Formats: sequence, structure tokens, C-alpha cells
Amino acid sequence: MKYWTSFACVALLAGTALGSAQAAGLTVGFSQIGSESGWRAAETTVTRQEAEKRGIDLKFSDAQQKQENQIKAVRSFIAQGVDAILIAPVVATGWDAVLSEAKEAEIPVVLLDRTVDSDKSLYFTAVTSDTVYEGKVAGDWLVKTVGDKPCNVVELQGTTGSSPAIDRKKGFDDAIKAHGNFKIVRSQTGDFTRAKGKEVMESFLKAENGGKNICALYAHNDDMAVGAIQAIKEAGLKPGKDILVVSIDAVPDIFKALAAGEANATVELTPNMAGPAFDALDAFLKGKKEPAKWIQTESKLFTQQDEPLKVYELKKGLGY
Repeated sequence: MKYWTSFACVALLAGTALGSAQAAGLTVGFSQIGSESGWRAAETTVTRQEAEKRGIDLKFSDAQQKQENQIKAVRSFIAQGVDAILIAPVVATGWDAVLSEAKEAEIPVVLLDRTVDSDKSLYFTAVTSDTVYEGKVAGDWLVKTVGDKPCNVVELQGTTGSSPAIDRKKGFDDAIKAHGNFKIVRSQTGDFTRAKGKEVMESFLKAENGGKNICALYAHNDDMAVGAIQAIKEAGLKPGKDILVVSIDAVPDIFKALAAGEANATVELTPNMAGPAFDALDAFLKGKKEPAKWIQTESKLFTQQDEPLKVYELKKGLGY
């Protein structure tokens, strides 16, 4: 396996120990999308913590939501001769060339929390949740909660072209399509940000009789939901009651909203994608076989019945 030969040799030459110390002394580049959400900030914090715990020199690059910045960062990492590269890709397409360059340089690439539309041979593994399943969990909750009553849904989509936005929409659509009482009446990107979520929700409310025609809001992440909750309150309605709110990520602020009765459900996306990524690299360095091309993390549903303030206390120190 010529592709991975140089990476394996690094560990042998370094004389590293088994276990988490195996990766000590390695240099890993991390191309992060940016900080468009609380979850994204937590992923960055946890990735730094996981690297420090293992003695890895982590070189960090913030792409500020621009793919061209990520591609520049990856090429810089390749030029520096890092031992591995982590990428949280801003969009799914346009990666073939730079991934091929990393492969030619025999530097393994791990995708974090998002996937790409490239041949799987171009990357080492992808550590993500099942984002289609996340959307389905949200949709299943809404179907169960609303029952047979007519329900007009407005949808705040994530960044256009990103794999979570595509998949979370598909999963939700799959969950409600067999139930004719549900109809998505408005769907627009909120770009995964709180400010944009509020702005787009304001337009939804105006277009739907001040919000009186809206049964539920489905947001592709919690930050957009928190912004939308503020817009609903400013419109004189009660979020969580007049308009049901279900979203994805499980960031701390959504648990405060759940405790206040202003949100109804969230699906957790763990911010610790780097831990499983580093574990996979460790296992490879110890001479084991390559990992599966997809390492799946858990997607857990939280509602107002799950002691949200206790969950908030557990999460608030994670860098969200």
C-alpha cells in the first residue's frame, strides 16, 4: 500500500509507544470550515483538546466558509509535509484535484463531520454522523408529535451545496412523505448561522399570515433555530407552542430554549469527530488494517422531557 507507506514509517522512525501515545510527535493539519455555528466552534475546541491529549502538533486553518481557502490550506499542509490532514469540507464537490495531490504525497486525509463527492480511494476515512438519519429522526419526532392534524412546515436549510444540508433535508422529507397532512410551505437556506436564521424566519412569518399558518419549524441546525425563535417571539407568537421547533446539533443554547419551552426537540451531533479520527490513525500506525471508509457517530434525540438544563451544564464548557 504505497499510499500509506510514508505515514507508517513516521511512527516507526519516531519510536512511538502503543495506545494514544502512538501518535505523539506527529504533525496533523486541520482545515476547518470556519465558525458559522456554536457546534462548529465546539468541534474546533474538542479537536484541539484531542490533539493535545495525544501529543499531536495540530496546525489549524480557518477557511471562513470558503472552499478556496480550504484548498489553499490543504496545499500548504502538503507543502509542509504534515503526517495527516483533517478536513471539514465546506461543500461536497470540487475536491478531486487537491485530494489527488495529497494521495500523491502519501498523506492520509480524514474527512470530519461532512463528506465529499470524490472517489473513496482519495481519502483515508470519513468520521461523520448519518446526516440523512438525523433528518429522519427530526421528521419522525414531528410526525409522532403532530399526529393526523394538518401541519404546514417551514424549513431553514443549511449552507447550499453542503452535505449536511442535502442529507438533513432528504431524511426529513423521507420521514414526512408518507403522511399527507404535512406540507413544507417555505424552504430557504439560513446558511447555518443564527443571524441568517432569524432573518429568513422573519420573511417566513410575513409570508404566512404573521406565522398563524405555520405549524412547525424544521431547522438544519440549532443556531438557525435559536435565531428563528427570536423572530417568532418578536412576531408576538410563542415558539414551542404556537410553532413547534425541531432542529439538529444539540448545542448548549438549544437546551436553554428547551427548558424555557421555546424549542421542542433537537438531534445531537457530537463535536468529537477528531477522537475517532485519531484513533483510526493510531490503529493504522500500529500495523492494523485500514479503517472502514465511514466511521459513524451516534445521533440522539433530546426533548423537553430530558432534563435540558442538566444537559446544558454538561455541554457549556465544550467551547460552543
